[in-house]
Amino acid sequence: RSFEYSQKNAVLVPAAALGVGVVMVYWLRSRRKIKTIEMVDGWWGSGQRPLKGKEDESIRPFKIETSDKEIEDLHRRLDDARYAPPLEGAAFHYGFNSSCLQKVVAYWRNKFDWREKVKVLNKYPHFQTTIEGIDIHFIHVKPSYVSRGQAVQPLLLIHGWPGSFYEFYKIIPLLTDPAGHGLSESDMVFEVICPSIPGYGFSEAPHQKGFDSIATARIFHKLMNRLGFKKYYLQGGDWGSRIATNMAQMLPQSVKGLHLNLVFIGKQSLRQMISVMLGAYVPWLVGFTREDVRRMYPFIQKNFHELLQESGYLHIQATKPDTAGCGLNDSPVGLAAYILEKFSTWTDKSFRHKEDGGLESKYSLDELLTNVMIYWVTSSIVSSMRYYKENFGSDPYLTHDARFPVYVPTGIAAFPQEIVHTPRVWAKKTYKNIITYSYMPRGGHFAAFEEPRLLAQDIFHFASKVERL
Repeated sequence: RSFEYSQKNAVLVPAAALGVGVVMVYWLRSRRKIKTIEMVDGWWGSGQRPLKGKEDESIRPFKIETSDKEIEDLHRRLDDARYAPPLEGAAFHYGFNSSCLQKVVAYWRNKFDWREKVKVLNKYPHFQTTIEGIDIHFIHVKPSYVSRGQAVQPLLLIHGWPGSFYEFYKIIPLLTDPAGHGLSESDMVFEVICPSIPGYGFSEAPHQKGFDSIATARIFHKLMNRLGFKKYYLQGGDWGSRIATNMAQMLPQSVKGLHLNLVFIGKQSLRQMISVMLGAYVPWLVGFTREDVRRMYPFIQKNFHELLQESGYLHIQATKPDTAGCGLNDSPVGLAAYILEKFSTWTDKSFRHKEDGGLESKYSLDELLTNVMIYWVTSSIVSSMRYYKENFGSDPYLTHDARFPVYVPTGIAAFPQEIVHTPRVWAKKTYKNIITYSYMPRGGHFAAFEEPRLLAQDIFHFASKVERL
């Protein structure tokens, strides 16, 4: 009996200890405090914050308008433009080719109808509301029809530079009415909220220094809360990616899912440098896929040489935005060249070899000039450029994100012509809960503007997986 009892103890005691250990680990993990960005308060209005009185939290209808005076002033400036002749065979290697620019300006002056474009812009409901002392502009589009069994999910779409809320005009109908636009049947449909970043377009520019992506994230959380949403999806590329990431790091309990088409990577760690050295030879050893290798190598050419060619604007805007900005704010031709050059090479790097920059390969001139006009009529180019100064000035390597891991469900759409490629294994350093990672078949930096259907499909794919979880 004593021997049998000892045998039972030899089995039961370790089993009981293991069971208690599992329970303790689960309990400790469930109590783990997720480190988040502090949700403080701010004031970006003119002068000192009023000591008394509550901020006006009303949601006010907004309508974009134009006038004869505005259009006449634009035409006069276009007529008075001066051009420097391009070098022979330069294409877009020196920036926007001035021969091509003259053709764009001729179309802008003689065929582009801003009044008609204003009507197009106003086809969705626009609103403004005051948050932290500045007026925030946004569009809010609800699904026109919800079939039985479909859930309506709020989705915040966030643009970047040099884009605007208009970037999303082609994807909004796909998200709010997927069945009506030939997308596969889904058990959900989106209600879209699309704000303008403060200082961009019809959102008031901050009057105080220091307005960065964290301040923007806080304001957009306040906007969603003011609209009555407690939990919502986020989507963004360019600055929209960083803002959405900061929102997930600030109030993870409010974010159902985070979908990005660009992932910011700060300073290279030693582990990343080793993976770069080994990745071309033994990619499986460092977590790279064959597609990662195809997009990243030769590494020096694709990640240093090409990045240097495309990042001169960044250094200017991160240091002295007002100097270059004053000229762009005064000249519509200069503004168009500065903005549209990005819609050439950021859409496809090979477009710099083309005399026309490949501008109309993916967009129409009407679409491109509508985006330029949003900057022109609001005089927002300088304030939009300051956003780089505010972010890079306080965080030169954009490492702030890495200090606050993202635990909310995350989806990443990796477009092949994006300025830089971030493999999943690198993204996991910050985004700990990647649900989907899609190698998109085509497309570049302005995904919603260029490939709205592909992006919409990936958003639905991601959100459906999140809902099943």
